[in-house]
Amino acid sequence: MKTFDEITQIVSSALEQLDWSKEPHGLYEPIGYVLSMGGKRIRPAMTLMACNLFTNEFLPAIKPALGIEVFHNFTLLHDDIMDRADIRRGRPTVHKKWNDNTAILSGDVMQIAAYQLIAETPVKYLKPVLDLFSQTAAEICEGQQYDVEFENRAKVEAEEYLEMIRLKTAVLIACALKTGAITGGANENDAEYLYDFGINIGLAFQLKDDLLDVYGDEATFGKKIGGDIMCNKKTYLLINAMQLAEGEIKEKLSGLLQSKTIEPHQKIQSVTSVFNTLGVKDICEEKMSYFYNKAIANLDKVSVSDTKKQELRKLAVKLMYRED
Repeated sequence: MKTFDEITQIVSSALEQLDWSKEPHGLYEPIGYVLSMGGKRIRPAMTLMACNLFTNEFLPAIKPALGIEVFHNFTLLHDDIMDRADIRRGRPTVHKKWNDNTAILSGDVMQIAAYQLIAETPVKYLKPVLDLFSQTAAEICEGQQYDVEFENRAKVEAEEYLEMIRLKTAVLIACALKTGAITGGANENDAEYLYDFGINIGLAFQLKDDLLDVYGDEATFGKKIGGDIMCNKKTYLLINAMQLAEGEIKEKLSGLLQSKTIEPHQKIQSVTSVFNTLGVKDICEEKMSYFYNKAIANLDKVSVSDTKKQELRKLAVKLMYRED
């Protein structure tokens, strides 16, 4: 079995072989820029890791793995426009370095390129892989729409938020794992167990992202800390805080969210103080642990030896305790 680091090297080498030096440069240069930023490469690595559970032959999984990574980065391009984010992985976002129109159009091409890469899946596996990918792509758009709608709603339930992040984040991780299983020749049950593993580890992953946006170190996180607080984003932390707050604390939180004049640093500091008072960090961490445990239970059901599953277990732990 290959380690996660060995597999990410395979992924990085394969990504470097993709040619974005095409005309017009204004369309393709931003794509090369985005993919050169690095990132964890978790999704394509998971595709190859899942494939490796059932075979030592990676070749059938490489092109769909690259397609999933290109698609993931396309969603970030459009996400950054919608969130008006300035920084991604420590560097200016495409819409800041170029402009909104460039980011939209380059993102569109990335989506097309992702489908072209998926289409290079061996014919034997192409239909189930393409069907899964298309379903996942639509679900991610659904999740993004829920996220947008939540911005204009006074109240969002915690379960609604979890369903939104399942669609927006977790389904692509699940798709990556199941794609790897399919191209590795897994049976239907094992492919589904890996999909469920991906859903649950993806939910834990996004909750960790919520925590890092408030409690992370900006130097390692790669984004400005407190961005969610500044735009009143209804994360799991804020939703729980709004439900738990009473009396003076409720008034304070409401005032902070409604204020148009408060300095950014002061707002971030004050809202974080409310979070600490209400203990929502602990609530979020408990929910992360719940999904992590469900994920491991799903992985346990996959009918290969525990030794083969060890690298995926290590990766799950790494995602739970990451600082970026």
